[in-house]
Amino acid sequence: MQQFPCPFCGLRNETEFHFAFEAGHPRPEPAKDVSDAEWAKYLYLHKAPKGKSSEIWLHLTCHEYFILHRDTVTREVLSCDVLPGAEA
Repeated sequence: MQQFPCPFCGLRNETEFHFAFEAGHPRPEPAKDVSDAEWAKYLYLHKAPKGKSSEIWLHLTCHEYFILHRDTVTREVLSCDVLPGAEA
């Protein structure tokens, strides 16, 4: 089983985490002006790059979001960062 580092709780089993989104994929705003096509693009069209990737993950135990930098080919975890505005 793979382990991921939570910047708040430390190293934990991957089953405690949930992928949220690609990092750097801003939500279209203001929501009331976003078309259905724009929402669909935002929700369903992702880059899914091979190799180094930055992703937002949720640690289901402490309910904190963070950025996980990893290699999607080798599954190597490179580092993790606290989201701006959160404190570890």
